[in-house]
Amino acid sequence: MDTVPLIDVRALVDPSSSPQARREVAARMGAACRNTGFFYVVGHGVDVGLQTRLEALARDFFARPEEEKQRVRAGTPLHGPNLFPLEPDGLGGAVLAYMAALTSLGHTLMSGIALSLDLEADFFAARYMADPTVLFRIFNYPPGPEVDAQGLPVWGVGEHTDYGVLTILKQDDAGGLQVKTRQDGHTRWVDAPPVEDAFVCNIGDMLDRMTRGVYRSTPHRVLNRAGRDRLSLPFFFDPDWTAEIAAIDSPALKDAGADDHAERWDRQSVHSFRGTYGAYLLGKVGKVFPDLRAEVL
Repeated sequence: MDTVPLIDVRALVDPSSSPQARREVAARMGAACRNTGFFYVVGHGVDVGLQTRLEALARDFFARPEEEKQRVRAGTPLHGPNLFPLEPDGLGGAVLAYMAALTSLGHTLMSGIALSLDLEADFFAARYMADPTVLFRIFNYPPGPEVDAQGLPVWGVGEHTDYGVLTILKQDDAGGLQVKTRQDGHTRWVDAPPVEDAFVCNIGDMLDRMTRGVYRSTPHRVLNRAGRDRLSLPFFFDPDWTAEIAAIDSPALKDAGADDHAERWDRQSVHSFRGTYGAYLLGKVGKVFPDLRAEVL
């Protein structure tokens, strides 16, 4: 597959939809998870006005002087109350409202993924995500050179997979997201350009593990070629911090995928891991930020 499919999920969002309509959407989601690991969703029901307000407030914040932006510091890694800047006024409220809306959407999309695996719609909510680990970030990618002095690309974010179960991304119209696809034994990078009122969704390492590699976490990267700031708002909808992550027993997963650790960007197997999602996440974050791991442990 060399394109990212677009899926209308309103049958999952609307409680009056028929079971057949829900299963049809779920089947499309399952095909996307098997083939690309990425898909756009429309018909998601997230208020457009809220999205627009949050984007405007985020741009306001990033346009402020560096010393003002640096006043917001984190405390204990990955836990504790959110810290919001005093200005622009309303940013904190918009972020919390947006997180609540996307938490609801996350549960809805996971019900579709459950149905695509011939499981009960509440499978993930009941077993792994009753109290999901929710992380939300607002990234600003400033414009810069496409290549460095050696002629190598200057990535906003290099090749990686996401750690958890599901990422729901709102991106502005600058573009720059690229997805690594497989076809006929070959890999290639394809663009995932912005689509109006659509979120880009991708599955992470934990869903890869749960499905024995049938649903693959797909590498992706960002290169800002727009010549202006790029705003990216990823929402990570992941398992409970203390959830023990194990493979799912389902007839839909009888043809398990091969362990692809030799091909992965980090050369690590997501299938050999044993333990909680919190331990997995801290291990990954600790490799990127060693000091942060030392503080929390």
